[in-house]
Amino acid sequence: MRPRIMLIEDEIDLGNVVKQYLEVMDFDIDWCQNGNDAYLHFKSNAFLYDLLIIDVGLPGMNGFELARQVTNMRQDTSFLFLTARNEKSDRLQGLKIGADDYIVKPFDIEEMVLRIRNILKRKLPESIPAANLTITIGNTQFHKDQMKLVVGDQKEIILTEREAELLDYLFKNADRVIKREEILTQLWGKNDYFLGRSLDVFISRLRKYLGYSSQVSITNIYGVGFVFKTKKAEG
Repeated sequence: MRPRIMLIEDEIDLGNVVKQYLEVMDFDIDWCQNGNDAYLHFKSNAFLYDLLIIDVGLPGMNGFELARQVTNMRQDTSFLFLTARNEKSDRLQGLKIGADDYIVKPFDIEEMVLRIRNILKRKLPESIPAANLTITIGNTQFHKDQMKLVVGDQKEIILTEREAELLDYLFKNADRVIKREEILTQLWGKNDYFLGRSLDVFISRLRKYLGYSSQVSITNIYGVGFVFKTKKAEG
């Protein structure tokens, strides 16, 4: 079962990026855009969530007050705060309420994922089963927790974080045409020239790594995107 997270964030663009990225990283996400709605939703589903991500500066009920109300309903609730302020007093207040972590905007979303996983491993180790961290297609295995690609019996490649994100997305969308703009917006939040050039570099590297396998490959669809092909589909 995938860990379930409630995201409470009123910034639409940021909320969309975080939600989509965490879903790609194997989390189930419910998104509320203000504290009052989040409170009512949690009140009806208090034991559904493994973690809450709470923006401090919410309209209506602010993040600190929401966290107090949440912990009154369920004392073992895990949550972390997001804030645009890097004030020591705010951090101390959040930690006194019982926050597991505190992230200041702007933040690196890859770092957020690592922090979330650390919280869940510490409090709910069974919520991230090892099987979910390894994907196998043919003679190729991708170990997400180690960012390691294993091709055949011997070839092991340690990937960068961006390469690992992209490979994970390709594995999950095997044997279908994936548009360039889909990859860029789903993984990195926007479709622009510089990210597009970076995508080409990452694709080239992954194609080289997968060249050691006779069972999987990446094919360009000119002007559209890519197909991550498996031997079964080609047959």
